[in-house]
Amino acid sequence: MRIVRTIAAVRAAVAQAREADQTVGLVPTMGAFHEGHLSLMREARANNGLVVVSLFVNPTQFAPNEDLSTYPRDEQEDARLAEAEGVDILFAPAPEEIYPDGFATNIHVAGLTDVLDGASRGAHHFDGVATVVTKLFGIVRPDVAYFGQKDAQQVLVVRRVVRDLDLDVRIEACPIVREPDGLAMSSRNVYLDPDARRQATALNRALDAAQALHDGGERDAGSIRAAALKVLKDAGIHPEYLELRDAETLEPVADTTRDTLIAVAAHVGAARLIDNHVLKASS
Repeated sequence: MRIVRTIAAVRAAVAQAREADQTVGLVPTMGAFHEGHLSLMREARANNGLVVVSLFVNPTQFAPNEDLSTYPRDEQEDARLAEAEGVDILFAPAPEEIYPDGFATNIHVAGLTDVLDGASRGAHHFDGVATVVTKLFGIVRPDVAYFGQKDAQQVLVVRRVVRDLDLDVRIEACPIVREPDGLAMSSRNVYLDPDARRQATALNRALDAAQALHDGGERDAGSIRAAALKVLKDAGIHPEYLELRDAETLEPVADTTRDTLIAVAAHVGAARLIDNHVLKASS
């Protein structure tokens, strides 16, 4: 595996792969790799000739009061894990490589970014995501890019960017990877002390309660939300949001007669955590 720092170096590696008629898979990350990241790398490795993993803690998607300065970073360990998964290129640029002096372009996706994390974290968050992902697509020009379903809203935003800007890349959303007790894997889980770590399992248990009610035939969104909210309340968690939305448009829903995303965000101990389930209309 090669660690490269510059756009020119990534483009040269991709050009060489194209000459060999290889497909290119990209896994965009902010590092602090866990099993969720590694599952994306495995999927990319199984289906592409060249695998590029970007490691870039993107400053433009953090608000001034968020954890940019303390976000977990361990490039040496990340490189070891990526190499063990057969990654070819670890692209780890400095901020000024991605955002050179005078950078003045911003990509905003209307509608999808006005709710859930967009409402909670502010418009800047998904603007930063959309802009950096578009830059990475322009730099790497992958055939396929791999994202985790844990960031369900992010996946929808990226897909809309690809559609609206006619970008020639396929977006693959891979399943959420969970700890044995159900907690969705996240780089921010390292912020949890033992008590908060136990408390955090209530997020998935709340979603499981919603899933069970839906699977049992309940279709009223209010009743399903109430069941999930009770699990969180019993665990002492007051969610930032807990909402049922159309799984494709993120429009509010009154019932779950079409595929529905139930998404939650909450501060547990020192960590802000998110999780979701998709309630399938066919269930």
